[in-house]
Amino acid sequence: MTRWGWTLRASAAAVIAAAALAGCGAGGGGGEVQQNEAGLDEVSVGVIPILDVAPIYLGQEQGFFEDQEIELELETGQGGAAIVPGVESGQFQFGFSNNTSLLLAKEQGLDVQIVAAGNSSNGEVGSDFGAVVVPKGSDIKEPADLAGARVAVNTLNNIGSTTINKVVRDDGGDPTAIDYVELGFPDMPAAVAQGQVDAAWVVEPFVSIATGQGATPIMSNFAETDPELMVASYFTSGATAEANPELVERFTTAMNESLEYAEENPNEVRRIVQSYTELDAATAEQVALPAWPTEINTDSLDLLADLAVEDGAMEEKPDIEAMLP
Repeated sequence: MTRWGWTLRASAAAVIAAAALAGCGAGGGGGEVQQNEAGLDEVSVGVIPILDVAPIYLGQEQGFFEDQEIELELETGQGGAAIVPGVESGQFQFGFSNNTSLLLAKEQGLDVQIVAAGNSSNGEVGSDFGAVVVPKGSDIKEPADLAGARVAVNTLNNIGSTTINKVVRDDGGDPTAIDYVELGFPDMPAAVAQGQVDAAWVVEPFVSIATGQGATPIMSNFAETDPELMVASYFTSGATAEANPELVERFTTAMNESLEYAEENPNEVRRIVQSYTELDAATAEQVALPAWPTEINTDSLDLLADLAVEDGAMEEKPDIEAMLP
């Protein structure tokens, strides 16, 4: 299940470094779109092979993109660090990334344009798709107890730590006393069970795996930051948005149909996620699903930017309005 560890790994430094290695600056490509023999626009989308992107796979299967004269090709990447520069260079016309990574990329000068919502917290504290878990019998019972603890996150100074810090502050704790360590999601359940860390932030299916091994959730960091927190988005480059506004509009239409279909058909989500991940049927039935609203939640972008500035992940808030359709 190593592919699941690719979730949410982007950092601003990694994004910029990857862009430099790709030989592309901000807005460096993406303007040209080819058509196939049937006259459909050939569109490549960089996605992460995780539960969160189930709607786009369902939309492809249901023909929502073909209805918009788009032939969709889904290419998996390791996370935003690979997908953001891929979109900027024109390797992908569109991509999927968590919103803190997009805000960090914008703050660093990359011209990312959000075109559709990705996924959001389901708002259910204790049953959201992201949680902080501790070993069975741990003395850590509440978010404030994390002060002084060694806590695993998949990427330092990104959406995991900034949302955890907010919940700890709200609970009266001192987040500056948390010792964050970087660890891949697939390694976290074992690290918690073996006491290598005091706690770990995990997303599904690792929430289910960790709790199945005896770990105890003490926080739903997304839901407790904001029950409607928009965690990720689909995005394109400024070059693609400027050169192909009609294509972007058609992609957004198909994407919104896909999000609505996923929201209304959870059993279809649990079925299709097994087609592009290594998730087995039993685990797919247990995982907590995110919410998939179609509205781009600008309050969430504003909140995530504020948290990133407060925690020092970025120096100042980027121009969020410039990132919106």
